[in-house]
Amino acid sequence: MEVEKMDENEWKYHGEGNQSLVVSHCQRCVVLRFLKSPPNQNKTPEEILHHLQNIVDFGKHVMKQFFGENYVHHGEIIQLPLDFVRQLCLKIQPERPECRCDKDMDTLSGYAMCLPNLTRLQPFRFAEHRPILCIEIKPKCGFIPFSSHVSQEIKHKVCRYCMHQHLKVANGKWKRPSKYCPLDLFSGNKQRMHFALKSLLQEAQNNLKIFKNGELIYGCKDDQDCVSDWNELARHLKPFFFPSNGLVSGPHCTRTVVKELIHVITMALLSSTDTCRAGDMKTVPISQGRSYCEASAFNKELVRNGKHKLESSGLPRGCLLYKTLQAQMLDMLDIEGLYPLYSRVEQYLEEFPEERSTLQIDGPYNEAFYEKLLDLSLEDDGTVAFALTKVQQYRIAMTAKDCSIMIALSPCLQDECSEQRPVVLTSKSRFTFSVSVLDLDLKPYESIPHQYKLDGEIVNYYMKNVQAKEDPVMSNLFKENEDCTLVLHKV
Repeated sequence: MEVEKMDENEWKYHGEGNQSLVVSHCQRCVVLRFLKSPPNQNKTPEEILHHLQNIVDFGKHVMKQFFGENYVHHGEIIQLPLDFVRQLCLKIQPERPECRCDKDMDTLSGYAMCLPNLTRLQPFRFAEHRPILCIEIKPKCGFIPFSSHVSQEIKHKVCRYCMHQHLKVANGKWKRPSKYCPLDLFSGNKQRMHFALKSLLQEAQNNLKIFKNGELIYGCKDDQDCVSDWNELARHLKPFFFPSNGLVSGPHCTRTVVKELIHVITMALLSSTDTCRAGDMKTVPISQGRSYCEASAFNKELVRNGKHKLESSGLPRGCLLYKTLQAQMLDMLDIEGLYPLYSRVEQYLEEFPEERSTLQIDGPYNEAFYEKLLDLSLEDDGTVAFALTKVQQYRIAMTAKDCSIMIALSPCLQDECSEQRPVVLTSKSRFTFSVSVLDLDLKPYESIPHQYKLDGEIVNYYMKNVQAKEDPVMSNLFKENEDCTLVLHKV
C-alpha cells in the first residue's frame, strides 16, 4: 500500500488507547497505528521502531499460538513521509477526546503499524459493496480465582469485574454499575450469554461498541460520552435484520431488533472460524473452580424465582471465547501469589541489571519466549527462572483479560454464501461474518505493583461497602464446584 501517495484527508480518527492512536482509511480496509508519548518525552526513531517490532512479534509468535491463525492480525511496520504524518496529526487533533490529549502522537519517527480494519469482514476480499455491521466486545476476565494464595474468601465467590464496578462508580468513572458479568458470557449457556449481552447493551461503558460501515453508532467514545438509545440503535439495525417487513417503530420493534442482534452475536461467539486443529493437545487439571459469580444479576434473578441450580453448557473448544478463557487462566496464582515472585525477579535484577535482556523481559518475543510459557508447574523451587515464568504467564493472562473481540457481519443472499465463509441465520436475514481479536499488546512488566495495589483496593471496597449490605441468603447460593481445566496446545 503506497500510503505516501494518499491525501491525509482520506484518513480519519479511529480511536486510541493509552499507548497508541489509530486512524482508518475512508475507502480501504486498513488502519494505521501510531505510538504516543507524553509531551517532551519523545522516543528516538530507533526506540519507536523497536517498540513496534516487539508488538508485531508478540502477536505473531505468541498470541497467534494461543488464539489461532484466523483470529489474530499482527500487521506490519511501515515508514511514512514525515510531512504526511504531521499533516495527518493536525487533521485528527480536533477529533481526539480531551481526556486523551495528555499524550502526543509520534510525528518524528515516521514509523507506524499497518493493520486490517477489523470493523470490516476478514479477510477483506468481497462484499465491499454490502453494508457492514461490527460489534466490539471487551469481555474481561471470565473465571473466578482458584489459587490457594487468595487471602479473602470473597474472591472465590465474586468475580473481579463485578467487584470493580462498585469502586468505579464510587470514583465517578461510571454513573451506575453494569449488570454484565463476564462469567455469564463465558458460560456457553445461551440463556446466560443472552442476559450478559443484553446487560452490555443496557450499560455499554467501554466494554461494547457497535459500528456501521466503520462509524461508531453505539457505545462510549470516552469515559464521559456514552450513547445508549436503544430506539436509535434499532433504527440503524432494522435494515440488517428486517429488510422488508412492516416493523417500523415502537417498543416492540426495538425489542425484536435487539433480540435478533443478541442472537447473532451469541452464535458468532460460539462458532469456530479457525481452520487450525490442535495437534498435540494437553489438558492440565488445575484446581476446583466455579463457573458462576454470586454477584451476577442473572444468578440473583434465579434465586428470586426460587431456583438454585445454575446451568453451564461449556464453550466449544474451537471458539474464540474458549481460547480467550484458556489464555486468561495462565493466571494460576492470582496477583496475591504472583507478587512475591515478581519481587524475587526484581531483587535479582537489582543485583544483576545486565541480566534483564537475557531474561527477555522486554523481548524479543519469539518462539523461544513462547515455549517457556508452556511450563505449567506450580511447584516453586525457589529459583528466579520459576518466578520469571509465572510472571510472564501472568502478563499473557492480563493481556487476554483486556483484549477485544470484533464480530463483523454483512448481509448475504442464499446463493451468495459459499462454504468458505461462516454464515449465521436470523428469522428474516442471513449474515456472513468474521471474528477477530485485537488489543493484544503484552501488558507491561512494570504494571504488576499497580495491579497488586488495585486488587486490594477493589476487594476492600467491595467487602466494606457492598458485601456487608447484601442479603444473607445470597451467601448460601450455589454450593457446587466444577472442575476447571487449562488447555494449552499449538495451532
